[in-house]
Amino acid sequence: MRRFLAGTVACGVVTAACAIAAAIVLAHLVAELITDPDSRSLQRQLPPLALLALIWTVRTVAQFIQARISQREASAAIADLSGQVLGAVTAASPRALAAHRDDAAAVVLRGLDDLRAYFTGYLPALLLAGLLTPAALAAMAVYDLPAAAIVLIALPLIPLFMVLIGLVTADRSAAALAAMTTLQSRLLDLIAGIPTLRALGRAEGPGARIGELNAAHRRSAMSTLRIAFMSSLVLELLATLGVALVAVSVGLRLVYGDVALANALTVLLLAPDVFWPLRRVGVAYHAAEDGNAAAGKAFELMDTVATDPSGHSVVGAAGATIRIEHLTVAGRDGHRPADLSGVIEPGRITVLTGPNGAGKSTTLEVLTGLTTPASGRITVDGTDVADLDRVRWWPQLAWLPQRPVLVPGTVATNLSLFGPLTDADAACAAAGFDVVLGELPDGAATVVGRDGLGLSLGQRQRLGLARALGSGAPVLLLDEPTAHLDPATERRVLDALRARADDGATVLIVGHRPPVLAVADHIIEVGSHVPA
Repeated sequence: MRRFLAGTVACGVVTAACAIAAAIVLAHLVAELITDPDSRSLQRQLPPLALLALIWTVRTVAQFIQARISQREASAAIADLSGQVLGAVTAASPRALAAHRDDAAAVVLRGLDDLRAYFTGYLPALLLAGLLTPAALAAMAVYDLPAAAIVLIALPLIPLFMVLIGLVTADRSAAALAAMTTLQSRLLDLIAGIPTLRALGRAEGPGARIGELNAAHRRSAMSTLRIAFMSSLVLELLATLGVALVAVSVGLRLVYGDVALANALTVLLLAPDVFWPLRRVGVAYHAAEDGNAAAGKAFELMDTVATDPSGHSVVGAAGATIRIEHLTVAGRDGHRPADLSGVIEPGRITVLTGPNGAGKSTTLEVLTGLTTPASGRITVDGTDVADLDRVRWWPQLAWLPQRPVLVPGTVATNLSLFGPLTDADAACAAAGFDVVLGELPDGAATVVGRDGLGLSLGQRQRLGLARALGSGAPVLLLDEPTAHLDPATERRVLDALRARADDGATVLIVGHRPPVLAVADHIIEVGSHVPA
């Protein structure tokens, strides 16, 4: 923002100087034309007219440059803040991400765009008010002190009413942002659940609730607009009365010969420049308040989901023994897992099993460093995972969650999302993804995601398995890897995992299917505790 503020201040100084200079030149030009009939010739008035044109041109150029700077820096600031919000939210634990996903989506996708009015309208108007208003008032005092005294008395009324109205507007803008966030989250949930709702015959059910949220958002927005219109009316009225008082005072004293015509015209032309920047601040404030509310929400999100920086310990995962020591993670309705202990050794397949919701997936999240336990710890060759440098720890892991991640792009891009595969063909064959590739129109070059094909849950599972099996990571973390596979493909995947374990890799699987338990070298039962 330093360049933006410096450029805006420079343009504001030029604009203020041009406004005052134009008022003085124009006033003296008109006064001379009125009082001196001999001066009414184009040749004599050409220099002041040329000077006036030059001043107006410089002012126009300064305002144009200021607008360009404001637009460019606004885009940069919005992009930077959006990136910070996305970075903070995605770096949080999955539970924190789930709790704040809707707020982050509303802020990034829609809310921060309203900051453009703050950078392009409010800040330039505020800086101009800080420059032009006192400069114009000082110039008025030079030409007519009583008129400057009248303006000085009337001027504080505008900031006073701006503060009073702004306090109400801030609450309304926060309410509008909350309504928009709720409406957007409900719409996203509805879109995601349309197939299920249609299958159950309830596709029309949420329509009434969405209509109520839409009406609440509309009422909140209209309430904010009413306050904005009323505040503009009040500010315009105060500014008009202030200029009228100056005009009446100057007019009466001009009649009685107490002030020169050139001075009187100069004061009359400068009076609107005293009030105009403040009026513009008031108008721009309402346009920018939605952006301010979104920015406040963005900073609140970053503070809420901020995670402690990872440590600096570096441990090689190859051949390392992983120990779970009395691990307890606090959940919404109890400890999941609760007081879990176990040993995960290299060269063996270890299976975490237990009832649904016991905390098996959470244990993998603690091992990756994404979730902080309430008590206990997981160590890698004696080093706590919380003390590991994540930048060096994560490349040593191949993690397959229950819903594998896909990004818009080609299938080949998704296969190598976490790094190039050691043997892509063998990995795809082991995961049964070679069959899927054969069915795709362009094979590995097929575009998936937006503007491309969609993959079923089973196809996504096979792609994620190929990505994990083909990686050279020494630790494989697999969450229900065979849940959506047919028996033949399941056996092929388990054989590939056995081969990786025999090669010295550490294989940790979350599962409860009999074939998965049968291939395990070691089984760890995961339990939970629900407070009475």
